Amino acid sequence: MTAEPVQVGTAPAAASCHAVARGPHSAATRLRVAVVGSGPAGLYTAEAVIKQASADGFEVAVDVLDRLPTPYGLVRYGVAPDHPSIRSIADYLRRVLEHPQVRFLGGLCFGRDVTREMLLECYDAVVYATGAPRDRRLRVPGENLPGSAAAADFVRWYCGHPDSDPAMFELDAEAVAVIGAGNVALDVARILAKPAAAFSATDVPEPVLAALAASRVQEIHIISRRGPAQARFTPKELRELGEVPSADITVDTAGTDRFDPIAEIGGEAESDRRVRSNLAVIRGWAERSPQGHPRRVSVRFWLRPVEIIGTERVTALRVERTMPTETGRVTGTGEFAEFPVQLVLRSVGYEGVPLPGVPFDERRAVVPSADGRVLGADGIPQPGEYVAGWLKRGATGVIGSNKSDAAQTVRTLLADRVDGVAPVHRADPAAPALADLLAARGVRPVSYTDWLGIDEREHELAAALGRGERVKLSGWDALNSACGRAAAVPPTARD
Repeated sequence: MTAEPVQVGTAPAAASCHAVARGPHSAATRLRVAVVGSGPAGLYTAEAVIKQASADGFEVAVDVLDRLPTPYGLVRYGVAPDHPSIRSIADYLRRVLEHPQVRFLGGLCFGRDVTREMLLECYDAVVYATGAPRDRRLRVPGENLPGSAAAADFVRWYCGHPDSDPAMFELDAEAVAVIGAGNVALDVARILAKPAAAFSATDVPEPVLAALAASRVQEIHIISRRGPAQARFTPKELRELGEVPSADITVDTAGTDRFDPIAEIGGEAESDRRVRSNLAVIRGWAERSPQGHPRRVSVRFWLRPVEIIGTERVTALRVERTMPTETGRVTGTGEFAEFPVQLVLRSVGYEGVPLPGVPFDERRAVVPSADGRVLGADGIPQPGEYVAGWLKRGATGVIGSNKSDAAQTVRTLLADRVDGVAPVHRADPAAPALADLLAARGVRPVSYTDWLGIDEREHELAAALGRGERVKLSGWDALNSACGRAAAVPPTARD
C-alpha cells in the first residue's frame, strides 16, 4: 500500500489513549492491530501477531489494509513470471489471510480513504509495512528522455500491476541497457532475452504477452559500476540467465580474472561461497563462443553511466570505465565509451515513500525506528506505531528476510504492552469501528471474498485462453469489475 500525497496532522495525544502497561496475567486483554500493507512484510507481521500475542494471553484481531484490491504485494507484482517456485510463497501467505483472526481490507488509499488518526483511534497498535515501491535514480543527464525508465516500472508492467499502462513498453528497441548488478537486473535481462512462447503458460497479462511476441530486442547490455566480486547476483539466478536457449551471452573480461582489492576491503574473499560461485559462472561465460542465437546478452563490469544521449528519445548510453580505490569506493578512469541503445532500464535500488503524517527519514527513505518502534523527530518512540520490512530497514534481503524482521517488530510491540518498555497506546473504547468510519466516508473496502472473485476470474481467463493456471487481469477497471467495484475510483498511484 502506497501513500497518497495528502498531508494530515499528527494523532491526538489524548490522555485516555495512553496508559501504563499491565502485566500479562492481570486481566484478559483484547489487542486490535492494523497492519498497513499486505505484501510479505505485512502478512508475516500479521502471522507473528497471531502467534506471539495469543501465546501471551491476548485476544487478538488483525486487520491487514492495502491500497490494491489484491493481496501479496511483491510476491504478486514483483516476482518474475518464470519463477513459479518463489511465487508459491503466496500459498503460504494465503493461509495467513484465511486465519479467522485476520481480515483483509483492500482498495484503501492511506491518506485519502483511511488516515493515521483513524487507525490510532480504532486500533491499539499500527504496523506500517508498505515496502519500498519507488526506484532510485541515476542522476545523470538525459535520464528523463523517452526510452529511459526504471526497471521497477518494467517489472510492474510484465507482472500486470494495475498502475502500469499495458502500452508502456512496446519493445521496439533493438538494443537495451540494463543498469545494475542485482537479481532484478537479471530478471529484466532474462525476460527480454527469452522468446514470448516461454511465457505463454505463465500469468502475464495478454497485452504484455503480445508485446513480448512483437519485441524487436536483439542486444541486451547488463552494466555494473563495480566488478563481478561485488555484484549482488545470487548464483541460481545468474546461472539461469546463462541457460536461456534463445540468447548468446558474452562477458567484458576486465576484472573477471581475479579478486580485486575492493573485494577484500568489502569483506569478500575466496572463501565467500556466493562470490566464488558467481565468479565461476561468469568465467564460464567468458569462455563461451557465440552460437548465432537471435539475441545476445553482454555482461559488462567496471562501467558507470554518465549520460543518456538523445533528443526526442534515447539513442545511446555514455559510460565511463571505473576502478577500485584503496578505500573501497570506485572512481572514474577518464576512459569513456558509448553504446547505441534505444532503451535504458535502471535497476539501482528501491526506496520507501512517505506515508501522510508518519515520520519519515528522507535521506534513508525509511520510517525512522528502533527495534521496530516508529521514532518521532525528537527520537522518542511514537506510542502504538511500529514499522516492518523494507520501510523499516531499506530494500535489502530476500522475501524470506521479512519474516524474521516482522517477528522482531512484533516482539517489540508486545514487550511494550506486557513489560512497559515504551509508552503504550490504547484505542479509544468509545470510537466507532473502522468499518463504520469508512462507511461514513462512503468507502467500501475490498474484502477477502471480493479478492477471491478476482482470483477466480483470473483462473477462468487462463482456462479460456489455454494459458496455464492463471492469467492476470489487466488494469484497474478489470480488477474493480471482478470484485464488484466497477464504479470505484482507483486509489492514487504511488509517488
